[in-house]
Amino acid sequence: MTGSTALQIAVFLAALLLLAKPLGLYMVRVFEGEPVPLLSRILGPVERLFYRLVGPRATDEQGWKGYAVAMLLFNVAGLVALYALQRFQASLPLNPQGFAGVPPDLAFNTAASFASNTNWQAYGGETTMSYLTQMAGLTVQNFVSAATGIAVLVALVRGLRARSTQTLGNFWVDLTRITLYILLPLSVLLATLLISQGVVQNLDPFQPSQGVDGGAQLLPMGPAASQIAIKQLGTNGGGFFNVNSAHPFENATALSNFGEMLAILVISGALCYSFGRMVGDTRQGWAILVAMTVVLVLGIGVAAFSEQAGNPLLTQAGVDQVASAAQGGGNLEGKEVRFGIANSAVWATATTAASNGSVNSMHDSFTPLGGLVLLFNMQLGEVIFGGVGSGLYGMLIFAILAVFIAGLMVGRTPEYLGKKIGPFEMKMAVLVILAPPLATLVGTAINVLADPSVAGVQDGGPHGFSEILYAFSSMGNNNGSAFAGYGANNVVTNVVGGLAMIVARYWVAIPTLAIAGALAAKRPVPASLGTMPTHTPLFVGLLIGTVLLVGALTFIPALALGPIVEQLLLNAGQTF
Repeated sequence: MTGSTALQIAVFLAALLLLAKPLGLYMVRVFEGEPVPLLSRILGPVERLFYRLVGPRATDEQGWKGYAVAMLLFNVAGLVALYALQRFQASLPLNPQGFAGVPPDLAFNTAASFASNTNWQAYGGETTMSYLTQMAGLTVQNFVSAATGIAVLVALVRGLRARSTQTLGNFWVDLTRITLYILLPLSVLLATLLISQGVVQNLDPFQPSQGVDGGAQLLPMGPAASQIAIKQLGTNGGGFFNVNSAHPFENATALSNFGEMLAILVISGALCYSFGRMVGDTRQGWAILVAMTVVLVLGIGVAAFSEQAGNPLLTQAGVDQVASAAQGGGNLEGKEVRFGIANSAVWATATTAASNGSVNSMHDSFTPLGGLVLLFNMQLGEVIFGGVGSGLYGMLIFAILAVFIAGLMVGRTPEYLGKKIGPFEMKMAVLVILAPPLATLVGTAINVLADPSVAGVQDGGPHGFSEILYAFSSMGNNNGSAFAGYGANNVVTNVVGGLAMIVARYWVAIPTLAIAGALAAKRPVPASLGTMPTHTPLFVGLLIGTVLLVGALTFIPALALGPIVEQLLLNAGQTF
């Protein structure tokens, strides 16, 4: 790894960690229902109007079942509305290019994708979706799906800190306040930065232009900056344009690239501090953040090293001099020269560690070892920062599993933050941990056997298998990124993938709320000499080990058929 690469990584991580405390403190004010300076005066009437629209019981406290039902009803309504908007967009306004309605299977896949905060795209945004669909459909879901994930996290934290209560707060209040006071202001700030850097934001039809070769071309337009801002901050990831944040109209400069890359992880990182603050022990939040950061840094290091090492076949003596010289600087295939290898590796690792899925380079062109890092990041359950809210509540479930394992070792009933962990909590935790692998592996198996799916594979051998495995690792873990070498827009992949995204989102969220409800009803027990501290380096190591061990035991056999064997064959001189 070069000194320049190390410096770029260090600056990114420093900015990320420095923002954790101030943003985390601000979010605690929002979660606790406290007034927000300036914004409460501006947005307070909007907040109160929404409560009136929901009904007279909009602010009543809810138990975990009521909270879960409200969450599901809202998300189902959003899914149906987005499906209908896509199907009828040809007859609706703000469609200057005259795009037809989206086919049923693709519309279902996209609706499931954006409602579940996955934002997997089996289509090209600038050639498929009208401006109305992009704004009123996709962008709205970017906000509310992100707010849903944070709301579920807040409910779990309330359950952990509660002292024998049956309620977890109110979903409608949490959803509204998170959207208005966290996601909206941050999105305005980031969108303003992006517009200043040249990211497009208009409702103009596509503009004719002359290409560098003298031929005619159309430049895509549209309200991109506003959608890009929330896609990054909400760990959504759906690109306004087909090549996502590799497109200069979506990610124009090094500054916009840094801002977008930071936005992918900043809320997830700050939520760790919010968690510690809300449970009355900030050391708990820092411990989780350290565990996440350690695994993230390891992934960035391996990915950056692998990409800078380049393709061994092109760095050997006797190959074409031009190719050898190019690979001597590292593997630039599929990467924007505006950003280079370092920023491409950091972005790719961050977007797969988070439940984001946006890309500024083509992951299909990464070396097998670099691609392995991206696959494994998602297969860990996207708890290394993860999605806003969903990443942290997933990591807290792993923390419960870690103290359970530690309890088995010493023969004590496990405790976490003063709450006894019983059989019900462990059953729900197992459901949370098994849902994403189930969606990933079953989806991959079905599509490996389905002719329409196999026909979309670009490459042969283990790399072709990696393309399908990556697609369902992405959909089965609510990520949304793609290898970009797999033609996934077919009926089998759209339907199976849509179901995988729904399972991976709600089969995780509902058991998490059940755990929150069960813990909220329990009285905390005082710490004793046998209580395992959950803020120490020992616990951080145990937590990291638990996450990596579960991921390895589940996915190493599949990875051995894809990137692992491909890297071994590449070293032996065989490519695919």
